[in-house]
Amino acid sequence: MTGALRRLRALPLRSRLALLVATAVAIAVAAVAAGCWFATKAQLESQLDSSLRNVSVSDEYMQKLFIACTHPDRATAPPIGGYTVQLVTASGSTCTSAGASPIGVTAADIAVAAGVRDDTLHTASTKSGKKMRVHTYAYETHTPAPGLVPGTFAVSVARPMSEIDDPLSTLAWVLLAVAGIGAVGAGAAGLWVARTGLRPVDELTEAVEHVARTEDLTVRIPVDGEDEIARLSRSFNSMTASLASSRDRQAQLIADAGHELRTPLTSLRTNVELLARSDDTGRAIPPDDRKALMKSVKAQMTELASLIGDLQELARPDAPAPGPLQVVALHDIADTALERARLRGPELTIRADLTPWYVRAEPAALERAVVNVLDNAVKFSPDRGTIEVALRDGELTVRDQGPGIPADELPHVFERFWRSPSARQLPGSGLGLSIVARTVQQSGGEITLSPATDGPGTIASIRLPGAPQPPPGL
Repeated sequence: MTGALRRLRALPLRSRLALLVATAVAIAVAAVAAGCWFATKAQLESQLDSSLRNVSVSDEYMQKLFIACTHPDRATAPPIGGYTVQLVTASGSTCTSAGASPIGVTAADIAVAAGVRDDTLHTASTKSGKKMRVHTYAYETHTPAPGLVPGTFAVSVARPMSEIDDPLSTLAWVLLAVAGIGAVGAGAAGLWVARTGLRPVDELTEAVEHVARTEDLTVRIPVDGEDEIARLSRSFNSMTASLASSRDRQAQLIADAGHELRTPLTSLRTNVELLARSDDTGRAIPPDDRKALMKSVKAQMTELASLIGDLQELARPDAPAPGPLQVVALHDIADTALERARLRGPELTIRADLTPWYVRAEPAALERAVVNVLDNAVKFSPDRGTIEVALRDGELTVRDQGPGIPADELPHVFERFWRSPSARQLPGSGLGLSIVARTVQQSGGEITLSPATDGPGTIASIRLPGAPQPPPGL
């Protein structure tokens, strides 16, 4: 059985489908043929039994049969209309109509002859081996025949079973031929259905093989209908579109990263070459200029380190963060981020109003996101400006008094490497808000930037699902 299943699985899908269809149809045809044969057999047997029960043997014929049994030279009793008639006594002796082979007597026939039962219907064989359908019933005579005394006898009326068996045999061969033709036709139809039904699968296979061979993600499969094949085709088209988009974003990320890295690297190389040339030529750089060069080198190295860190953070998949999600106090994280912001902008006034709020997030990633938002506020705030931070009902808002973001630039603030023209001269990689947006979305929240309504500045709003109280047992 296991070997047969293994060989079946080794066949092509088209062949398996055609074989399964042919097998199913063959089983169905065989079941119908068998049912038809048995129903016909039962009907023919019922008709034969009914005809045997309806045969009436006349007294005159019985007299002839009595005489023929005792004086065969004086009279004969020929069969009646194709029916064989046999006389059965209580002792089991028989007398059969002329020209007929005696029929075997059963205990039921003797019981009828003895008056124990009224009649019996059964199948028996003649001495010549011919199968007969026999109906035996009681017959009572009051007029003695030569050699017989008045009493009860049994009369058996029989017809050959060949009247049923021969038509049934013919019907069996006819049904077998029909079943064979049906199975062959079903196999051909199954193969045609398989070829027609699997044509979209063949197209899908060719498309997949083409993509694997050429890496061409622009391939699309025509979709027609709403069946499973159409859904599979749509899924494939959606998958290739997503892969193409992902590859384009990857290429864009590499191009943008290369562009962003080129500027600090070029400046860093220029400064290093100046320092190396000074050492090679022996021409000392003035102390103030050398100090400025070293300061520039350190700043560029810091910018490179920050850019590489942002790239590593952004290179993580857009799936949930690899770190475990925990229930954390957003107000505590915001408070820690405020301390760092005050160190970076000591000349700024930072006001905070934080109410307790607990969320489920990755602590390190969420803290980095809040720090990035506050860093942007510090970076764009004017000297001696004010930053207002509030946390109420799960919404953290950071308002600065900077120049604000023009309305036409707001849709781009969360794109990778995008930087406002007014911020090109400020330090940064253009990745901070992109990282913030992804972290907030992974925690089930959302972030928006909007211009302040009561003066210059920008309002950053982070909304995270949570509760004002920690869960029990925390």
